[in-house]
Amino acid sequence: MKKILHIISSPKGEASRSIKLAGILIDKLLATYPGSTVKTIDLVKKEPEHLKMEQIAAFFTPAAQHSEQQKEALLFSDESIREVLDADIIVIGAPTYNFSIHSSLKAWIDHIVRAGLTFSYSEKGVAGLVQGKKVYLVLSSGLMVTEGPAKAPDFVEPYLRHMLAFLGMTDVSVVRLEGADVPGVKEQAWDKAVSSIGF
Repeated sequence: MKKILHIISSPKGEASRSIKLAGILIDKLLATYPGSTVKTIDLVKKEPEHLKMEQIAAFFTPAAQHSEQQKEALLFSDESIREVLDADIIVIGAPTYNFSIHSSLKAWIDHIVRAGLTFSYSEKGVAGLVQGKKVYLVLSSGLMVTEGPAKAPDFVEPYLRHMLAFLGMTDVSVVRLEGADVPGVKEQAWDKAVSSIGF
């Protein structure tokens, strides 16, 4: 039995390829781990606030000294961190927008990267504090990004892997739908992506 956290960052709703692909992955996880639970967070609907001075100031203020305004400013961040720490498996859907991730996902990441909570500083450097998680990145792109001219400017997978590792999450698998808009490729893209899901 696992606790699965599903993060959605596509604004396309039912038409979203990353959401559909993540759904298939989650169905397989539920079949593999009977009795598991799924908590879905749709970042586009939830609209996490982009960091402002209020949140940043609160991040660097000891919890015992938080004002009521700072506590209010930290509500989304605190909740998001609890959800990440509580999960056994995290499924992050990340469609490609202009070679990067949707701004809602970037905002969510900014809220969960907190010194003392999800990573720590020491004389030896930085240590990630989010341990023991399995993460699946469900990526989708209209172009081919694992090869060809769009490979170098693909900042989705490298960025997400780096940030996850920074927080201590290094057990990361990728399920990818690519070339979904490329003639001669798109016809097989979906079936190829689905068939790649395996444990």
